[in-house]
Amino acid sequence: MAVVAQTSASSHLKQVFHKINGQSCPRYFNFHMHTVYSDGKLQPEELIQQAIAIGLKGLAITDHHTVDGYRVALSYLDDLKSKPHLKHIVPEVWTGVEINANLLNVEVHILGYAFQLEHLSIAPYLRRRTTVGKTYQAENVITAIHQAGGLAVLAHPARYKRSHQELIPAAAALGIDGVEAFYAYNNPNPWHPSPKQSAEVQVLANHYGLFNTCGTDTHGLSLLQRL
Repeated sequence: MAVVAQTSASSHLKQVFHKINGQSCPRYFNFHMHTVYSDGKLQPEELIQQAIAIGLKGLAITDHHTVDGYRVALSYLDDLKSKPHLKHIVPEVWTGVEINANLLNVEVHILGYAFQLEHLSIAPYLRRRTTVGKTYQAENVITAIHQAGGLAVLAHPARYKRSHQELIPAAAALGIDGVEAFYAYNNPNPWHPSPKQSAEVQVLANHYGLFNTCGTDTHGLSLLQRL
């Protein structure tokens, strides 16, 4: 199991994750969103504008295998922070990425948060494509995120070819930090976590000492919906 080289960002994010519950998303926090830099429809600037309009306190852009959207959003945020009348409404934004990986011989998605962008360990996963070989294995994905000072979370654990009852213990054994407990599996409108799956995932997370996180997995034009 990897030793986590925690950054101040990941230490703070841990404190936030400790407080996440079924009402946290999508109005207060959102840790799963995509932009045009992977398979989403929102420009990073539009995403930030919506986040401010909603009143989000914190978020992470989790494009697939790239942080280019995050970089654009960060530049836009820095510009907003330079304007005194806007500074107080800007949400906190952590680095994020969604990485394809092999766990128990099925493909899963692992979310990385609050990692150091330029760390060499994370570089293979930021090249806009799924990795192969050893780097595709969940254990190595989790290790890379940890070495870069970040936190690793199993995305939408009840959406794979193997059950969350199998995958969560396996991910926990590899040192994963959390699970996306609050997730809407059938794209309801308005968005809300799927009750049955969320309850089952929380029980497993508590048993294995994992964080519960939440996210809309937005791919469309609204941060209040998935599609």
